[in-house]
Amino acid sequence: MKVKTQSKKVNKSWLNDHVNDPYVKLAQKEGYRARAAYKLKEIDETFDLFKPGMVVVDLGSAPGAWSQYVRRRMAPYGAASGDLDATLIALDMLPMAPIEGVSFIQGDFREADVMEQLQTQLQGRLVDVVISDMAPNLSGIASADAARMVHLVELAVDFCRQHLHPKGALVVKVFHGGGYNELVQLFKSNFKFVKPFKPKASRDKSSENFLIGSSLL
Repeated sequence: MKVKTQSKKVNKSWLNDHVNDPYVKLAQKEGYRARAAYKLKEIDETFDLFKPGMVVVDLGSAPGAWSQYVRRRMAPYGAASGDLDATLIALDMLPMAPIEGVSFIQGDFREADVMEQLQTQLQGRLVDVVISDMAPNLSGIASADAARMVHLVELAVDFCRQHLHPKGALVVKVFHGGGYNELVQLFKSNFKFVKPFKPKASRDKSSENFLIGSSLL
């Protein structure tokens, strides 16, 4: 997600916060590509999302921190390489550096050829957990940005209607503000259980939040 700004002061402040962020430092130490890994870790520890043998799909996966976390979580000893008791598939329109044990498909998951590749990977199985850290590039126009966010979440929900196990779960990133209540209602009309969650790893200043839905209606 990119926000255009002409303010050097704002950029300097953000950079200072980023460099001194404990989760950024921890990600560098533990080999994660982004601090976002710890957001998913908190969500997983709170809602007990991932279990051995699951099929997990990561939508909008680049640069790959969420896929990295799930890969380690599904390894018998929490390792970044070696044994893996799960099927992990990542999709993004952007390129993503390889992660051992994760099948990556580059392309738009709305396109037929990309879905064909996914079906080949799934081999007739349904998905147990869909995770999506997708966010639009912000324009600064609140109504337009809200509409873009709603659209991304709608895509993730539509994906689940087609591929998610009836008892499966979806995790998506959302933002408080315009469109938020609409997204909560969207989840409630598609999932039996719906919970909003803001991980400690999300910056206090950020309006970022996550919705977790499980058991399709």
